[in-house]
Amino acid sequence: MIGVRCGEIAEAVHGELVGVDPSAVVDGAVVIDSRAAAPGGLFVALPGERVDGHDFVGTASEAGVTASLTTRPIDGAPCIVVADTQKALGDLARLVVSRLPDLVVIALTGSSGKTSTKDLIAQLIRPYGETVSPENSFNNEIGHPLTALQATESTKYLVAEMGARHIGDLTYLCGITPPRVGLVLNVGTSHIGEFGSQDNIALGKGEVIEAVVPGGTAILNADDHRVAAMRSRTQARVLTFGEAPEADIRAEGVKLDAEGRPAFTVHLGDFAGEVQLQLIGEHHVSNALAAAAVASAVGLTPEQIVAGLNSASRVSAARMELVERADGVTIINDAFNANPDSMRAALKALVAIGRSRGARTWAVLGEMRELGDTSTDEHDAIGRLVVRLDVNRLVVVGEGAKPIHLGASLEGSWGNESAYVDSIPEALALLRAELRAGDVVLVKSSKLAKLRSLADALLTGRDELSNYAEDVQ
Repeated sequence: MIGVRCGEIAEAVHGELVGVDPSAVVDGAVVIDSRAAAPGGLFVALPGERVDGHDFVGTASEAGVTASLTTRPIDGAPCIVVADTQKALGDLARLVVSRLPDLVVIALTGSSGKTSTKDLIAQLIRPYGETVSPENSFNNEIGHPLTALQATESTKYLVAEMGARHIGDLTYLCGITPPRVGLVLNVGTSHIGEFGSQDNIALGKGEVIEAVVPGGTAILNADDHRVAAMRSRTQARVLTFGEAPEADIRAEGVKLDAEGRPAFTVHLGDFAGEVQLQLIGEHHVSNALAAAAVASAVGLTPEQIVAGLNSASRVSAARMELVERADGVTIINDAFNANPDSMRAALKALVAIGRSRGARTWAVLGEMRELGDTSTDEHDAIGRLVVRLDVNRLVVVGEGAKPIHLGASLEGSWGNESAYVDSIPEALALLRAELRAGDVVLVKSSKLAKLRSLADALLTGRDELSNYAEDVQ
């Protein structure tokens, strides 16, 4: 973080200094985990589901932080006391970004593909300027300001992945980091339980486009009619991407290789170049086009964009992560998260890989969360799709995902083609008993269904299941 005096921080976050010299400077990392606290930094005490960050203020002070953001004084610890530490974190990030007028903020959102596209964008532009982008999917009201606070005077680009569950969420995040470039990938059904309808999701996602600063660029998916319609919500320059003939950045002749990796011709204006992605799944074509549009908006040449797409690799774990075991079984770990759109894309990639290898395919699927009243129908539809795609074996894990199994059964699966199990250990036992060399196995669910631990167990051979709970300390 750039150096900021504690007195200035207190003013920006509407806080009170307790045991802190107003002239003391915070110029180290801003953290929410006391184990990462270091001299010169700032510890933000957030209440967590399992622990309260205030219990670790003393530990952070011993580690040398200049101060801690808290909601109450802590004996023996220098504190900036505020009413709401989460809001104060956002206020601090807003202050820091406002002091970096040359920083190019790239904000992206969408119902699916955000993290993969964020990773692609960062890989494309990083060779041309210092770039800060979120770890994993730090895209909410906590992760977003933490990412923004990593920017310094030497940072040229800030890639801001933004997630939302309610109308107004993205307006808030964009208020912290006003975007020079705003991108909407798609409008699907993720979080429809909170938004209420796809039209409301579109209303919320479009807040990123409305927030693009004067002179900036709005980037829209020409293949998604709800996204394309957002053109009317901005006065900024608009770039479009997609496979539609009218798209400014367009893909043509998409093909998948034996590993399920797409190749295509990309058209950027009058320029055409050949791209062979190293990512698995045809859905990454749209992500790559979106990243190319962002790179074009910030000044990269078509040649630089094509070279960057061809060399880009998967960055974030558990997202179409393909690993071949020593015994010849291939695991596709896409268990970080799931929604109906990403589930369909992953299943199609599984089938493409299996077909190219002449291999038996397995779909091990868990629950998709936050689908509201549409949940049963969406899970049922995925089960039916598994049958229509001719996936050889389906294993459905957990009560919330059971309609996938029922949908597959109603669509015509028979015998042991589809199996339902209550728990991850049961699924692991079934797979270990029945997998054979050459099989290709997709593991996918929402993060709260924790099938990522199942994928880890399949990869490592261990019986212990990983715990991906993210407690704040």
